[in-house]
Amino acid sequence: MIHVALHFLVPATVVGLFFRRNWRFAYLVMASTMLVDLDHFMANPTYDPARCSIGYHPLHGFVPIALYVLLCFIPKSRYVGIGLVIHMALDSVDCLVTNGVWFV
Repeated sequence: MIHVALHFLVPATVVGLFFRRNWRFAYLVMASTMLVDLDHFMANPTYDPARCSIGYHPLHGFVPIALYVLLCFIPKSRYVGIGLVIHMALDSVDCLVTNGVWFV
């Protein structure tokens, strides 16, 4: 439950620190990057608390993560990129805490 809360609290903190002028839009976009977790529905079982998302689910792979980092440098997609990078970083930390590894 803390992990899910962090997916909303960390972007809120980043928005509060760096994007105050457009904070509503920036937060809405970054929070909506939670939709990347829809790829969990492709797994069987859908939810496994011991499974590491990074490297397992298609949108949590290393090529997509590299694309998310690139999105951070394109002004029109910056909020999406930052939100996705935050999401992947939090999932990676969750892997470390849960399984003792950064990725599968």
